[in-house]
Amino acid sequence: MRTILRAVFVVVLLAAAIGAFGAWYILNEFDAAGPPAVDGAEETIVSVPMGTGLNQLAATLERDGVVKSALVFRAGVIVNRKAAALKAGEYAIPSRASPSDIMRLLIEGKSIVYKLTLAEGLTSAMIVELVRNHPSLVGEITVAPAEGTLLPETYIFNRGMSRDALIARMQQDHVRVLDELWLGRAPNLPLASKEEAVILASIVEKETGVAEERPRVAAVFVNRLRKGMKLQSDPTIIYGLTKGVPLGRGIRKSELDRPTAYNTYVIFGLPPTPIANPGKASLAAVLNPAPTEDLFFVADGTGGHAFAATVQEHEKNVQKWREIERQRAAAANLRR
Repeated sequence: MRTILRAVFVVVLLAAAIGAFGAWYILNEFDAAGPPAVDGAEETIVSVPMGTGLNQLAATLERDGVVKSALVFRAGVIVNRKAAALKAGEYAIPSRASPSDIMRLLIEGKSIVYKLTLAEGLTSAMIVELVRNHPSLVGEITVAPAEGTLLPETYIFNRGMSRDALIARMQQDHVRVLDELWLGRAPNLPLASKEEAVILASIVEKETGVAEERPRVAAVFVNRLRKGMKLQSDPTIIYGLTKGVPLGRGIRKSELDRPTAYNTYVIFGLPPTPIANPGKASLAAVLNPAPTEDLFFVADGTGGHAFAATVQEHEKNVQKWREIERQRAAAANLRR
C-alpha cells in the first residue's frame, strides 16, 4: 500500500513539476521576442476579420510568421484574461514583436486606417463612384443618396468597412452639421427650410473656390432672393444639362435661354434640388451671409470675383474682365 501511495505521490509531483515548467515556458515565451519579419522588413501586415475567434487568430498569427507558436499566444491571452478585448482590424506587426506586444496592439485597436477625401462640390453620383472604387472597402452599394445629402470631408476607416456603411456615415455627418448650423442661422433669411439652405449652399460651392469669398457670394444670392431677382448662376445651367458633369466648354447662348428646372437665368427662386454636395463652409456662409448689399459678381482675373451693388458698378467690372480675357487670348495666340 505504501508503495502505491509513494508512486501516486511521485506522479502528482511530476505532473505538478511539468505543469509548472509548462506555465513558466509559456509565460517566458509570451514575453520573448518574436520572429523577424520576412526579407528584412520592419513590419508584417496581418488582417483580423470581424468575428475572428482566439483559436483562429492565434493560428493566423503563426501562419503569417509573427508568432512562433499559436499555442503560446493563445495560452498567454487566456492567462491574462484578454480574449474578449482583442479587436478586429488590419495591423502592422513590428518585426520581432513579442506575443504580449501583439496582444496589447490588438487590445488598443491600433490598426491600419485608410482615408477617402471628398472635395466640396462633388455630386452624389461622383462620390458614390469614389466609394465604389476604393479597394479597402467591401460590399456592393445598395443605396442611392440624394443630391446634397452627403458631407464632403476626409473619412477615416479600417479595411473591411462596407461601402453602404461609409455612405451612411456621410449622410449622418451632413445631417449633424446642417442641424448645428441651422440653429445659429441669421434672422430673416429668405430660406424656408434646411433643404433650401442646402440648395443655395450647393450653388455657392460651385460658384467660388476661394474660401474667404463664400459669405459674400452667399450674400449676393440671398439679396437677390429677397428682391425677387433671378439668381443667374451658370453652374445651375450645367447641372440641368449634365447633372454636374463638366461641360468642357463654355455655356452656349441657346443653353442660357433653354428652359429647364435648373436654369436660374429662366426660373425665379431656387432650383428644385441641390446641384452638388456643399461643404460645411458653404453651408455656414449661406446661413450667415456677409452684411453687404451686393447683387452682382464677376471674375476678376485672380481666381476670385469683383462684387458690386449696382448695375453700373457691375458693368464696369464686366468690362475689366472682358479686357483681361482679350489680353489672355492675345497672349495665347502669340505663343502658338
